[in-house]
Amino acid sequence: MPRAGLTPSRVVDAAIELVDKHGLPALTLAAVAEHCGVAAPSLYKHVSNIADLRTLVGIRVMEEMTDSFTATVLGRSGTDAVTSLMRAYRAYVTAHPARYAAVPVNPLHQQEYAASGRRMLGVMQAALRPWQFDENELIHTIRAARVIVHGFASLEAAGGFGLPHDLDETYERLIRLFLATLPPL
Repeated sequence: MPRAGLTPSRVVDAAIELVDKHGLPALTLAAVAEHCGVAAPSLYKHVSNIADLRTLVGIRVMEEMTDSFTATVLGRSGTDAVTSLMRAYRAYVTAHPARYAAVPVNPLHQQEYAASGRRMLGVMQAALRPWQFDENELIHTIRAARVIVHGFASLEAAGGFGLPHDLDETYERLIRLFLATLPPL
């Protein structure tokens, strides 16, 4: 019988706390069990193995990001929605760099992540809807935005910008450059 109060969701909560504190490589069943105050075999009532737990963590992170992005773009449109989305994405990555590392690079082509990936993609598509891109152009545009946000935020989170200039200003310039590639509304 599972320990009272321990659920798959709480196991994922504990795993995310450990990832936030020690990084993704430190995520082990033994560490999660210790954090939860149970023996490692007790976790098998809630997760199949470490790969299953890592998948659940990745899905949870993607869902958190999607919820944040949805709240950010709600009621906005056009360049305001895209700007807000790009800012929210960067903010999430820089606030939770270790957690962000749990997101697979290509979630749409991994069955266990596909639903969460489509949901996140849907927010990006909605932000770009006013431009009425055909499918091909929409994909290219989303890829360009993702490269900007992921690249900048990942470098920032890893301390990759050592020069003493304002990172916010640089990022805002990148957003403006991206928006300049979009046709006028």
